[in-house]
Amino acid sequence: RYPVSKVVTLLRDMQKQLEKEAEADEEVYDQMMCWCKTNDKEKTQAVSDAQARIAQLTTTVETTAADSARLDQEIKDHEDDLTKSKSSLDTATALREKQVAEFSEEEKDMLQSIKALDAAIVVLSKHHREGAALLDRGVVASAMATVKYQMQRHSSILFGAVTPKQRRMVLALGQQPSFRQTYQPGSGEIFGILRQMKETFETNLGETQKDEAFNRKSYEELKAAKQAEITATQEAIDKKKNRKAEADETGAQAKQEMDDLRTSLGNDGQFLLDLKERCANTESEYNTRVAMRNDEVQAVAEAIKILNDDEARDMFSK
Repeated sequence: RYPVSKVVTLLRDMQKQLEKEAEADEEVYDQMMCWCKTNDKEKTQAVSDAQARIAQLTTTVETTAADSARLDQEIKDHEDDLTKSKSSLDTATALREKQVAEFSEEEKDMLQSIKALDAAIVVLSKHHREGAALLDRGVVASAMATVKYQMQRHSSILFGAVTPKQRRMVLALGQQPSFRQTYQPGSGEIFGILRQMKETFETNLGETQKDEAFNRKSYEELKAAKQAEITATQEAIDKKKNRKAEADETGAQAKQEMDDLRTSLGNDGQFLLDLKERCANTESEYNTRVAMRNDEVQAVAEAIKILNDDEARDMFSK
């Protein structure tokens, strides 16, 4: 065999090795490019999704913050209204208690005055019918004193019902030395005055009781309205406090998710930068290897061609 044949065989083996290496290198390169493409696509989508989600969460944070601030002000306004309603009810209750106390006192006074006047009329009637001898003058004097006391005590109530002349007539009773002589001629008129006094007291009592009934009804209506107002306001406060708490919780969760997404976004962004750089270097290095390997393959092919030439065989055989 020609010595050149051995060299050609070696070159052909080298050519086959280069082709085998090229195939293996291309397979690894394709796998790497597939990995680069897949990760680039996934991370790019993840970054896009995170940015879109952060935009949504930003709106959520702003909206819940605005809702929370609005609800907080509304709660304060309701609490002010609640304080005013309670104060108004307390004032009305205090006034009502005062009215009840005044009515009780006035009613008691009128009832006592009517009872005292009734007793005086009974005593004076007996004195008029049966004569002074049959009655204790002290009893009669006490009855007249009661009449005069009631007239003086309730002069404002009796104003208009008893004329000044009648008032003087009653107040003059019992002041003359002979009471029976002075009392008897005008007894009919005196009884008329006493009955007018009693009727005036009874009318005043009736009006007082009517006023009390009206005041009681008015207070109960006001109390019911204020209690309903207080209940409704308190319910509004409770509901808005719950809504504010929900808004605050939603806002807090959104902020936490935003922080987590920003951290993840930063990591994904850095990963993409590293990925692009690594894949670009891989592609550049592969292209360089391919070019160098092609040059080697071409050089081997040319060497084989030259060595297979008849002149080369003749020259190496001499």
